[in-house]
Order: sequence, then structure tokens, then C-alpha cells
Amino acid sequence: MSEEPLPATASNGNFFDVEEIYKSFNTQHVLRGASLQVQRGETMVIIGASGGGKSVFLKHLIGLMQPDRGRVCVDGVEISSLHERRLGSVRRKVGILFQNGALFDFMNVAQNVAFPLREAGVRDQGEIERRVREALQVMDMEKDMEKMPIDLSGGMRKRVALARAVVSKPACILYDEPTTGLDPVTADSINHLIRRLQEDFEITSVAVTHDMRSAYHIGDRIAFLVDGQIYFSGTPEELRASRDPVIVDFIEGRSHAGSSPRETGEN
Repeated sequence: MSEEPLPATASNGNFFDVEEIYKSFNTQHVLRGASLQVQRGETMVIIGASGGGKSVFLKHLIGLMQPDRGRVCVDGVEISSLHERRLGSVRRKVGILFQNGALFDFMNVAQNVAFPLREAGVRDQGEIERRVREALQVMDMEKDMEKMPIDLSGGMRKRVALARAVVSKPACILYDEPTTGLDPVTADSINHLIRRLQEDFEITSVAVTHDMRSAYHIGDRIAFLVDGQIYFSGTPEELRASRDPVIVDFIEGRSHAGSSPRETGEN
């Protein structure tokens, strides 16, 4: 069955337009009117306290969650209330790098990377092999195509997961804590790959991270989520220059009992 036409909205140069979204889980109010615009081709980094709603916000960008109120537009299409079966064409524009890589343990590296292509209906085995090899070459993982996930280091798993995210040539990639659990050198290599993907392929990126070094390295702009709202959005230089005590305390890792931002909801 063919998909129904999607409700297009006027294009304004943004890949994501998030307007005043609210999300609660029972009595926990996670998002409280969060708004953010992500321009095509830029890397937006979202920072904030653990449990502050960053991952919840990220899930709204791909329709894995729907807001209780507010609007989410992806590449000119409002997805805020779309039925699951109508989200397919939107989701094909977006690759996702999950926090733990989420590789299939029963598939080798090449099979893991090929999975999105097969799910999208690509049947030409030669094309699949070519695109898998190209994606793994970018990640410097071509020689490890036959390895199983259990035989990979943490950094290698991230690289394979990133190859899987880009093999379908999406317009955008979402990163959920891309450097968590990695040593500084490996984390730096992942940051360089994220930057390279943006510069070489003009991919729009949104990354959630606790790692301020990564945020400064990969972000064209950084958004700070506090109490379910975007408290700050600007360049890394503007964030560094801020004298706002809430921002300064966060980026310097200072805690003041009773006065720090509330930590509610999911990460």
C-alpha cells in the first residue's frame, strides 16, 4: 500500500522546527514549552542536566514520541500528530546513532550496516555491498566487515553504528550521547567523524551530550535545556562568554543544593 501524501508546511530553511512542545508522563512534566529551530546543514548540540528531558526531546524529532501540545516539523512536514504508518517517508531522511550503538549481536559488521538498506527494500546485492563498503571506508572499518559485535571495542562499535546510520544517505543524523563510555582519544576520533560527515556531506545533525568538550568540538550551535525549556541557544563562543550563573554553573560542573535546575523525566 502506498503512503498517503504528507501535510507539507512552508519551507523556511530549517530542517527542524520545534514550537512550544509539552510532554508529561503521569505527574512528571518533562518538556514545558520547548522551542528550537535547526537549520539545514548545521550541527546542533543539546546539553542539560541528567534526567532533564534531552532524550525525550530527541525522540520527538523523529516521531518516536508525540507532544501533548505544540508542533514538530521535519523538513517542512508537521509530524506532531501523524499516525505511525505515515512517518516512514520522514524517518527515511533521518539516521540515528543510539547511545549504546544498538548493534545486532547475531549479525556481523557488514550485515549490521546493510540492515537499513534491506529494510528500505533494496534488493540488489551488488548495490548493498558497494554502499556498505563505502560507509565502512568512511569509518575506517572496512577491514573489520566480518567481525561480530562481541569482538569490537567500544569505539569500533560506535563507528559501525555510525556507518549504519549513514549508509542510507540520510539528510540528517541524530546522536544520543555519541561519546559516552569512550576514552578521551576514542571520543575525539568520533567527534572528528561527526564533523567530517557534516562538512563532506552537508548532513544536518542534532546531538545530545553531557560532554562539553564534544559539544564545543562538533557544535555550530548549542542549546541548553533547563526545566523543560530551551534556556539558551547560541554558538559555542556565545556559550563560553556567558556570565549567566545558571549556564556558568553547568558548564563548570558546579552544584548548589536547592538552586540547581530541576532534574525531571528521562535523560
